[in-house]
Amino acid sequence: MEVYKMEKTDVLVIGGGPAGLISAVTGKLYYPDKSFTLVRKYEKVMVPCGIPYIFGTLKEIDKNIMGDMPLEKSGINLKIAEISEIDRQKKICKTKNGDEIGYEKLIIATGSEANKPQWLKGAELENVFVVDKSMKYLSELKEKLADKKNITVVGGGFIGVEVSDELNKARFKVELVEILPHILMLAFDPEFAEEAENVLKERGVKVNSGKGIEKIVGDKKVEAVILKSGEKIESDAVILAMGYRPNVSLAEKAGLEINKNGFIKVDEYMRTSDNDIFAVGDCAEKRDFITREISQVMLASTATSEARVAGMNLYKISTVKTFNGTISIFATALGENAYGVAGITETVASKKNIDYVIGLFENMDKHPGTLPGARKQKVKLIALKDFGTIIGGEISGGPNTGELTNLIGFIIQNRMTVNSIVTAQIGTHPFLTAAPTVYPLIKAAEDAIKKMHK
Repeated sequence: MEVYKMEKTDVLVIGGGPAGLISAVTGKLYYPDKSFTLVRKYEKVMVPCGIPYIFGTLKEIDKNIMGDMPLEKSGINLKIAEISEIDRQKKICKTKNGDEIGYEKLIIATGSEANKPQWLKGAELENVFVVDKSMKYLSELKEKLADKKNITVVGGGFIGVEVSDELNKARFKVELVEILPHILMLAFDPEFAEEAENVLKERGVKVNSGKGIEKIVGDKKVEAVILKSGEKIESDAVILAMGYRPNVSLAEKAGLEINKNGFIKVDEYMRTSDNDIFAVGDCAEKRDFITREISQVMLASTATSEARVAGMNLYKISTVKTFNGTISIFATALGENAYGVAGITETVASKKNIDYVIGLFENMDKHPGTLPGARKQKVKLIALKDFGTIIGGEISGGPNTGELTNLIGFIIQNRMTVNSIVTAQIGTHPFLTAAPTVYPLIKAAEDAIKKMHK
Protein backbone atom coordinates (compact mmCIF):
# COMPACT_ATOMS: atom_id res chain seq x y z
CA MET A 1 0.00 0.00 0.00
CA GLU A 2 1.42 3.37 -1.09
CA VAL A 3 1.67 6.12 1.48
CA TYR A 4 1.36 9.68 0.16
CA LYS A 5 2.88 12.63 1.96
CA MET A 6 1.42 16.04 2.67
CA GLU A 7 4.00 18.82 3.09
CA LYS A 8 3.63 22.52 3.79
CA THR A 9 5.83 25.44 2.82
CA ASP A 10 5.32 29.20 2.78
CA VAL A 11 6.74 29.64 -0.72
CA LEU A 12 6.83 26.89 -3.34
CA VAL A 13 8.95 27.27 -6.49
CA ILE A 14 8.31 24.94 -9.43
CA GLY A 15 11.38 24.66 -11.65
CA GLY A 16 15.10 24.40 -11.02
CA GLY A 17 16.58 26.46 -13.84
CA PRO A 18 18.07 29.95 -13.44
CA ALA A 19 14.63 31.57 -12.91
CA GLY A 20 13.55 29.09 -10.24
CA LEU A 21 16.88 29.16 -8.42
CA ILE A 22 17.17 32.95 -8.29
CA SER A 23 13.53 33.57 -7.35
CA ALA A 24 13.92 31.21 -4.36
CA VAL A 25 17.25 32.67 -3.24
CA THR A 26 16.03 36.28 -3.64
CA GLY A 27 12.76 35.53 -1.86
CA LYS A 28 14.58 33.98 1.07
CA LEU A 29 16.86 37.04 1.28
CA TYR A 30 13.89 39.45 1.53
CA TYR A 31 11.68 37.19 3.67
CA PRO A 32 14.10 35.17 5.85
CA ASP A 33 11.33 34.07 8.26
CA LYS A 34 9.42 32.29 5.50
CA SER A 35 10.05 28.67 4.51
CA PHE A 36 10.96 28.02 0.87
CA THR A 37 10.82 24.77 -1.11
CA LEU A 38 12.05 24.35 -4.68
CA VAL A 39 10.73 21.39 -6.68
CA ARG A 40 12.43 20.23 -9.85
CA LYS A 41 12.15 17.11 -12.03
CA TYR A 42 15.81 16.16 -12.26
CA GLU A 43 18.58 15.48 -9.78
CA LYS A 44 21.01 17.54 -11.86
CA VAL A 45 20.26 20.65 -13.93
CA MET A 46 22.22 21.88 -16.94
CA VAL A 47 23.52 25.43 -17.33
CA PRO A 48 21.28 26.43 -20.30
CA CYS A 49 23.74 28.76 -22.05
CA GLY A 50 26.54 26.20 -21.70
CA ILE A 51 24.73 23.38 -23.52
CA PRO A 52 26.28 23.99 -26.99
CA TYR A 53 29.75 23.69 -25.46
CA ILE A 54 29.28 20.09 -24.28
CA PHE A 55 29.79 19.06 -27.93
CA GLY A 56 33.26 20.57 -28.25
CA THR A 57 34.98 22.81 -25.71
CA LEU A 58 33.74 21.14 -22.51
CA LYS A 59 33.54 17.63 -23.99
CA GLU A 60 31.87 16.23 -20.86
CA ILE A 61 28.28 16.97 -19.81
CA ASP A 62 29.21 16.85 -16.12
CA LYS A 63 31.22 20.04 -16.64
CA ASN A 64 28.03 21.98 -17.41
CA ILE A 65 26.00 21.47 -14.24
CA MET A 66 24.26 24.15 -12.16
CA GLY A 67 25.29 23.64 -8.54
CA ASP A 68 22.91 23.56 -5.57
CA MET A 69 25.18 25.57 -3.26
CA PRO A 70 23.03 28.76 -3.46
CA LEU A 71 19.99 26.78 -2.27
CA GLU A 72 21.91 25.10 0.54
CA LYS A 73 23.47 28.38 1.73
CA SER A 74 20.07 30.08 1.77
CA GLY A 75 18.35 27.29 3.70
CA ILE A 76 15.97 26.39 0.88
CA ASN A 77 14.48 22.89 0.82
CA LEU A 78 15.10 21.02 -2.45
CA LYS A 79 12.66 18.31 -3.56
CA ILE A 80 13.16 16.14 -6.65
CA ALA A 81 9.70 15.49 -8.04
CA GLU A 82 7.42 16.42 -10.92
CA ILE A 83 4.42 18.61 -10.18
CA SER A 84 1.35 17.33 -12.03
CA GLU A 85 -1.37 19.68 -10.80
CA ILE A 86 -1.92 23.05 -9.12
CA ASP A 87 -5.08 23.32 -7.00
CA ARG A 88 -5.49 27.09 -6.62
CA GLN A 89 -8.53 26.88 -4.34
CA LYS A 90 -6.83 24.62 -1.79
CA LYS A 91 -3.38 26.13 -2.45
CA ILE A 92 -1.89 22.68 -2.97
CA CYS A 93 0.44 21.29 -5.64
CA LYS A 94 0.27 17.58 -6.39
CA THR A 95 3.25 15.52 -7.59
CA LYS A 96 3.13 12.64 -10.07
CA ASN A 97 3.74 10.13 -7.28
CA GLY A 98 0.73 11.43 -5.35
CA ASP A 99 2.41 13.65 -2.74
CA GLU A 100 0.94 17.07 -1.97
CA ILE A 101 2.66 20.35 -1.06
CA GLY A 102 0.68 23.20 0.45
CA TYR A 103 1.78 26.79 -0.18
CA GLU A 104 1.02 30.43 0.62
CA LYS A 105 2.81 31.81 -2.43
CA LEU A 106 3.70 29.92 -5.60
CA ILE A 107 6.33 30.73 -8.25
CA ILE A 108 6.05 28.98 -11.61
CA ALA A 109 9.42 28.72 -13.36
CA THR A 110 8.73 25.85 -15.72
CA GLY A 111 10.86 27.25 -18.54
CA SER A 112 10.59 26.24 -22.17
CA GLU A 113 10.83 23.17 -24.39
CA ALA A 114 12.74 22.72 -27.65
CA ASN A 115 10.50 23.09 -30.69
CA LYS A 116 10.16 20.19 -33.15
CA PRO A 117 7.84 21.62 -35.83
CA GLN A 118 4.79 19.49 -36.62
CA TRP A 119 4.86 20.64 -40.24
CA LEU A 120 8.37 19.34 -40.94
CA LYS A 121 8.13 16.05 -42.82
CA GLY A 122 10.69 13.52 -41.59
CA ALA A 123 11.17 15.10 -38.18
CA GLU A 124 10.10 11.79 -36.61
CA LEU A 125 12.95 9.82 -38.25
CA GLU A 126 15.69 8.24 -36.15
CA ASN A 127 18.70 10.51 -35.56
CA VAL A 128 16.66 13.73 -35.75
CA PHE A 129 17.33 15.62 -32.53
CA VAL A 130 16.50 18.89 -30.80
CA VAL A 131 18.64 20.82 -28.30
CA ASP A 132 16.78 19.69 -25.20
CA LYS A 133 17.84 20.94 -21.77
CA SER A 134 17.68 17.65 -19.84
CA MET A 135 20.91 15.91 -18.91
CA LYS A 136 19.49 12.47 -19.82
CA TYR A 137 18.48 13.58 -23.33
CA LEU A 138 21.78 15.33 -23.99
CA SER A 139 23.80 12.34 -22.75
CA GLU A 140 21.92 10.07 -25.15
CA LEU A 141 22.33 12.62 -27.95
CA LYS A 142 26.10 12.74 -27.49
CA GLU A 143 26.30 8.93 -27.51
CA LYS A 144 24.25 8.65 -30.69
CA LEU A 145 26.36 11.31 -32.47
CA ALA A 146 29.65 9.58 -31.62
CA ASP A 147 29.77 7.42 -34.78
CA LYS A 148 28.22 9.98 -37.14
CA LYS A 149 30.15 11.99 -39.73
CA ASN A 150 27.81 14.40 -41.52
CA ILE A 151 25.59 16.53 -39.30
CA THR A 152 23.08 19.10 -40.49
CA VAL A 153 21.94 21.81 -38.07
CA VAL A 154 18.68 23.57 -38.94
CA GLY A 155 18.32 27.09 -37.53
CA GLY A 156 20.83 29.94 -37.55
CA GLY A 157 19.97 31.56 -34.24
CA PHE A 158 22.37 31.60 -31.28
CA ILE A 159 21.89 27.94 -30.32
CA GLY A 160 22.15 26.69 -33.90
CA VAL A 161 25.28 28.74 -34.59
CA GLU A 162 27.01 27.77 -31.33
CA VAL A 163 26.13 24.06 -31.68
CA SER A 164 27.42 24.10 -35.29
CA ASP A 165 30.69 25.73 -34.27
CA GLU A 166 31.21 23.29 -31.40
CA LEU A 167 30.42 20.20 -33.49
CA ASN A 168 32.85 21.48 -36.12
CA LYS A 169 35.44 21.87 -33.36
CA ALA A 170 34.81 18.21 -32.47
CA ARG A 171 35.73 17.23 -36.05
CA PHE A 172 32.27 16.53 -37.44
CA LYS A 173 31.42 17.70 -40.95
CA VAL A 174 28.74 20.31 -40.25
CA GLU A 175 26.28 22.12 -42.51
CA LEU A 176 24.02 24.84 -41.14
CA VAL A 177 20.69 25.70 -42.78
CA GLU A 178 19.09 29.12 -42.17
CA ILE A 179 16.07 30.50 -44.05
CA LEU A 180 17.01 34.18 -43.50
CA PRO A 181 19.71 35.85 -45.66
CA HIS A 182 22.31 35.48 -42.87
CA ILE A 183 22.71 33.75 -39.53
CA LEU A 184 21.73 35.65 -36.34
CA MET A 185 19.56 38.07 -38.32
CA LEU A 186 16.73 38.02 -35.79
CA ALA A 187 19.10 39.64 -33.31
CA PHE A 188 21.59 41.71 -35.35
CA ASP A 189 21.58 44.20 -38.20
CA PRO A 190 22.73 42.70 -41.54
CA GLU A 191 26.33 43.99 -41.42
CA PHE A 192 27.00 42.31 -38.06
CA ALA A 193 25.16 39.11 -39.05
CA GLU A 194 27.11 38.86 -42.31
CA GLU A 195 30.41 39.37 -40.48
CA ALA A 196 29.56 36.59 -38.01
CA GLU A 197 28.52 34.29 -40.87
CA ASN A 198 31.82 34.82 -42.67
CA VAL A 199 33.73 33.96 -39.48
CA LEU A 200 31.69 30.76 -39.03
CA LYS A 201 32.46 29.75 -42.62
CA GLU A 202 36.16 30.45 -42.13
CA ARG A 203 36.08 28.16 -39.09
CA GLY A 204 34.88 25.26 -41.26
CA VAL A 205 31.08 25.22 -41.07
CA LYS A 206 29.29 25.18 -44.42
CA VAL A 207 26.48 27.74 -44.15
CA ASN A 208 23.37 27.49 -46.33
CA SER A 209 21.75 30.86 -45.62
CA GLY A 210 18.69 32.13 -47.41
CA LYS A 211 17.59 28.51 -47.89
CA GLY A 212 14.76 27.00 -45.89
CA ILE A 213 14.34 23.31 -45.15
CA GLU A 214 11.67 21.42 -47.14
CA LYS A 215 11.86 17.98 -45.51
CA ILE A 216 14.07 15.30 -43.98
CA VAL A 217 14.26 12.00 -45.86
CA GLY A 218 15.38 8.46 -45.09
CA ASP A 219 14.25 4.89 -44.52
CA LYS A 220 13.54 4.91 -40.76
CA LYS A 221 16.86 6.73 -40.20
CA VAL A 222 17.94 10.13 -41.52
CA GLU A 223 19.68 10.00 -44.88
CA ALA A 224 19.43 13.55 -46.17
CA VAL A 225 17.93 17.01 -45.78
CA ILE A 226 16.09 18.50 -48.75
CA LEU A 227 16.06 22.29 -49.01
CA LYS A 228 13.28 24.38 -50.54
CA SER A 229 15.71 25.13 -53.38
CA GLY A 230 15.78 21.39 -54.19
CA GLU A 231 19.35 20.95 -52.95
CA LYS A 232 20.12 17.76 -51.06
CA ILE A 233 22.44 17.56 -48.03
CA GLU A 234 23.60 14.03 -47.15
CA SER A 235 23.16 13.70 -43.38
CA ASP A 236 23.82 11.03 -40.75
CA ALA A 237 22.06 13.17 -38.15
CA VAL A 238 19.97 16.34 -38.02
CA ILE A 239 19.80 18.77 -35.11
CA LEU A 240 16.78 21.05 -35.11
CA ALA A 241 17.63 24.38 -33.48
CA MET A 242 14.33 26.01 -34.41
CA GLY A 243 13.56 27.80 -31.20
CA TYR A 244 11.73 26.99 -27.97
CA ARG A 245 8.13 27.19 -26.81
CA PRO A 246 7.04 28.19 -23.29
CA ASN A 247 6.14 25.29 -20.99
CA VAL A 248 2.79 26.47 -19.65
CA SER A 249 0.75 23.25 -19.40
CA LEU A 250 0.60 23.33 -15.58
CA ALA A 251 -0.45 26.98 -15.51
CA GLU A 252 -3.02 26.50 -18.27
CA LYS A 253 -4.51 23.47 -16.53
CA ALA A 254 -4.79 25.54 -13.33
CA GLY A 255 -6.80 28.19 -15.18
CA LEU A 256 -4.17 30.93 -15.19
CA GLU A 257 -4.42 33.43 -18.03
CA ILE A 258 -2.21 32.69 -21.06
CA ASN A 259 -1.46 35.33 -23.71
CA LYS A 260 -1.92 34.92 -27.48
CA ASN A 261 1.71 33.83 -27.91
CA GLY A 262 1.41 31.05 -25.34
CA PHE A 263 3.11 32.73 -22.35
CA ILE A 264 1.66 33.07 -18.83
CA LYS A 265 0.29 36.59 -18.46
CA VAL A 266 2.04 38.60 -15.72
CA ASP A 267 2.13 42.17 -14.43
CA GLU A 268 5.21 44.28 -13.63
CA TYR A 269 5.59 42.44 -10.30
CA MET A 270 5.57 39.08 -12.15
CA ARG A 271 2.15 38.21 -10.67
CA THR A 272 -0.15 36.04 -12.75
CA SER A 273 -3.95 36.40 -12.91
CA ASP A 274 -3.85 34.85 -9.41
CA ASN A 275 -2.08 37.35 -7.10
CA ASP A 276 -0.61 34.56 -4.95
CA ILE A 277 1.02 32.93 -7.99
CA PHE A 278 4.01 34.40 -9.80
CA ALA A 279 5.59 33.31 -13.09
CA VAL A 280 9.18 33.95 -14.16
CA GLY A 281 11.57 32.96 -16.93
CA ASP A 282 10.83 31.48 -20.35
CA CYS A 283 7.24 30.55 -19.43
CA ALA A 284 6.32 34.13 -18.43
CA GLU A 285 5.03 36.94 -20.63
CA LYS A 286 7.47 39.67 -21.62
CA ARG A 287 7.15 43.14 -23.07
CA ASP A 288 9.87 44.96 -24.95
CA PHE A 289 11.46 47.75 -22.89
CA ILE A 290 11.34 50.21 -25.80
CA THR A 291 8.29 49.34 -27.93
CA ARG A 292 6.15 47.89 -25.07
CA GLU A 293 5.04 45.15 -27.47
CA ILE A 294 4.79 41.48 -26.42
CA SER A 295 8.26 39.94 -26.79
CA GLN A 296 9.25 36.37 -27.67
CA VAL A 297 12.71 36.69 -26.10
CA MET A 298 13.85 33.80 -23.87
CA LEU A 299 17.12 34.48 -22.06
CA ALA A 300 18.60 33.23 -18.79
CA SER A 301 19.72 36.80 -17.99
CA THR A 302 16.17 38.11 -18.47
CA ALA A 303 14.82 35.18 -16.43
CA THR A 304 17.04 35.99 -13.46
CA SER A 305 16.00 39.68 -13.56
CA GLU A 306 12.34 38.64 -13.47
CA ALA A 307 13.12 36.15 -10.70
CA ARG A 308 14.64 38.85 -8.49
CA VAL A 309 11.56 41.04 -9.00
CA ALA A 310 9.23 38.15 -8.09
CA GLY A 311 11.30 37.24 -5.03
CA MET A 312 11.24 40.83 -3.76
CA ASN A 313 7.48 41.23 -4.20
CA LEU A 314 6.18 37.94 -2.79
CA TYR A 315 4.60 39.44 0.32
CA LYS A 316 5.13 43.20 0.02
CA ILE A 317 4.54 44.96 -3.28
CA SER A 318 6.93 47.86 -3.95
CA THR A 319 6.65 50.25 -6.88
CA VAL A 320 10.44 50.51 -7.10
CA LYS A 321 10.83 46.74 -7.46
CA THR A 322 9.22 46.18 -10.84
CA PHE A 323 10.23 44.55 -14.10
CA ASN A 324 9.91 47.28 -16.72
CA GLY A 325 10.43 45.29 -19.88
CA THR A 326 12.86 43.07 -21.73
CA ILE A 327 15.88 44.82 -23.23
CA SER A 328 17.06 41.73 -25.16
CA ILE A 329 20.78 41.56 -24.44
CA PHE A 330 22.60 38.87 -26.44
CA ALA A 331 26.25 37.97 -26.92
CA THR A 332 28.03 35.09 -28.59
CA ALA A 333 31.58 34.07 -29.48
CA LEU A 334 33.09 32.25 -32.43
CA GLY A 335 36.63 31.57 -31.35
CA GLU A 336 38.21 34.93 -30.52
CA ASN A 337 35.50 36.78 -32.44
CA ALA A 338 32.59 38.04 -30.36
CA TYR A 339 29.29 39.74 -31.17
CA GLY A 340 26.87 41.51 -28.84
CA VAL A 341 23.57 43.35 -29.13
CA ALA A 342 21.32 45.14 -26.66
CA GLY A 343 17.93 46.73 -27.19
CA ILE A 344 16.58 47.83 -30.57
CA THR A 345 18.52 47.28 -33.79
CA GLU A 346 18.43 49.70 -36.70
CA THR A 347 16.34 47.17 -38.64
CA VAL A 348 13.67 47.11 -35.92
CA ALA A 349 13.77 50.90 -35.40
CA SER A 350 13.13 51.40 -39.11
CA LYS A 351 10.23 48.89 -39.16
CA LYS A 352 8.64 50.56 -36.12
CA ASN A 353 8.91 54.03 -37.72
CA ILE A 354 11.13 55.27 -34.88
CA ASP A 355 12.90 58.54 -35.69
CA TYR A 356 16.49 57.59 -34.94
CA VAL A 357 20.14 58.28 -35.69
CA ILE A 358 23.03 55.86 -35.57
CA GLY A 359 26.50 56.44 -34.15
CA LEU A 360 29.39 54.35 -35.48
CA PHE A 361 32.97 53.93 -34.40
CA GLU A 362 35.67 51.35 -35.10
CA ASN A 363 39.09 51.14 -33.48
CA MET A 364 41.38 48.81 -31.52
CA ASP A 365 40.24 47.44 -28.14
CA LYS A 366 43.65 48.03 -26.48
CA HIS A 367 46.05 50.95 -26.56
CA PRO A 368 48.36 51.15 -28.32
CA GLY A 369 46.85 48.84 -30.94
CA THR A 370 50.24 47.16 -31.34
CA LEU A 371 49.83 45.38 -27.97
CA PRO A 372 49.57 41.57 -28.13
CA GLY A 373 46.00 40.37 -28.58
CA ALA A 374 44.63 43.75 -29.68
CA ARG A 375 41.60 43.39 -31.93
CA LYS A 376 39.39 45.66 -33.98
CA GLN A 377 36.25 46.68 -32.16
CA LYS A 378 33.16 48.06 -33.91
CA VAL A 379 30.40 49.84 -31.99
CA LYS A 380 27.03 50.93 -33.33
CA LEU A 381 24.58 52.92 -31.20
CA ILE A 382 20.91 53.60 -32.01
CA ALA A 383 19.55 56.83 -30.48
CA LEU A 384 16.28 58.75 -30.67
CA LYS A 385 16.84 61.70 -33.00
CA ASP A 386 14.98 64.25 -30.88
CA PHE A 387 16.32 63.58 -27.35
CA GLY A 388 19.37 61.40 -28.07
CA THR A 389 18.15 58.61 -25.75
CA ILE A 390 20.00 55.36 -26.44
CA ILE A 391 17.60 52.58 -27.45
CA GLY A 392 20.04 50.02 -28.84
CA GLY A 393 23.60 49.08 -29.61
CA GLU A 394 25.67 46.41 -31.35
CA ILE A 395 29.31 45.41 -30.98
CA SER A 396 31.78 43.16 -32.74
CA GLY A 397 35.25 42.57 -31.41
CA GLY A 398 37.16 40.40 -28.96
CA PRO A 399 36.53 38.81 -25.57
CA ASN A 400 35.50 42.04 -23.82
CA THR A 401 32.49 42.38 -26.15
CA GLY A 402 30.18 40.65 -23.65
CA GLU A 403 30.74 43.13 -20.83
CA LEU A 404 30.60 46.14 -23.16
CA THR A 405 27.25 44.81 -24.42
CA ASN A 406 26.06 44.61 -20.80
CA LEU A 407 27.15 48.23 -20.34
CA ILE A 408 24.93 49.25 -23.27
CA GLY A 409 22.12 47.35 -21.56
CA PHE A 410 22.63 49.45 -18.40
CA ILE A 411 22.65 52.60 -20.54
CA ILE A 412 19.32 51.66 -22.17
CA GLN A 413 17.67 50.67 -18.89
CA ASN A 414 18.65 53.97 -17.28
CA ARG A 415 17.50 55.91 -20.35
CA MET A 416 20.84 57.61 -20.81
CA THR A 417 21.40 59.96 -23.73
CA VAL A 418 24.29 60.41 -26.11
CA ASN A 419 25.22 63.58 -24.18
CA SER A 420 25.46 61.68 -20.88
CA ILE A 421 27.71 59.10 -22.55
CA VAL A 422 30.00 61.74 -24.02
CA THR A 423 30.47 63.29 -20.56
CA ALA A 424 30.79 59.95 -18.74
CA GLN A 425 33.86 59.32 -16.60
CA ILE A 426 35.66 56.09 -17.47
CA GLY A 427 38.67 54.12 -16.33
CA THR A 428 41.03 52.67 -18.94
CA HIS A 429 44.11 50.47 -19.08
CA PRO A 430 46.28 49.59 -22.10
CA PHE A 431 45.69 45.82 -21.84
CA LEU A 432 42.02 46.00 -20.80
CA THR A 433 40.32 48.78 -22.78
CA ALA A 434 40.49 51.05 -25.77
CA ALA A 435 42.28 54.37 -25.30
CA PRO A 436 40.48 57.11 -23.32
CA THR A 437 40.95 59.42 -26.33
CA VAL A 438 39.02 57.06 -28.61
CA TYR A 439 36.82 55.08 -26.22
CA PRO A 440 34.33 53.34 -28.56
CA LEU A 441 31.07 54.13 -26.77
CA ILE A 442 31.99 57.79 -26.41
CA LYS A 443 33.13 58.13 -30.02
CA ALA A 444 30.00 56.36 -31.32
CA ALA A 445 27.88 58.74 -29.19
CA GLU A 446 29.77 61.72 -30.67
CA ASP A 447 29.02 60.41 -34.16
CA ALA A 448 25.31 60.19 -33.28
CA ILE A 449 25.34 63.79 -31.95
CA LYS A 450 26.72 65.05 -35.29
CA LYS A 451 23.82 63.38 -37.11
CA MET A 452 21.23 64.75 -34.68
CA HIS A 453 22.22 68.29 -35.59
CA LYS A 454 22.20 67.82 -39.36
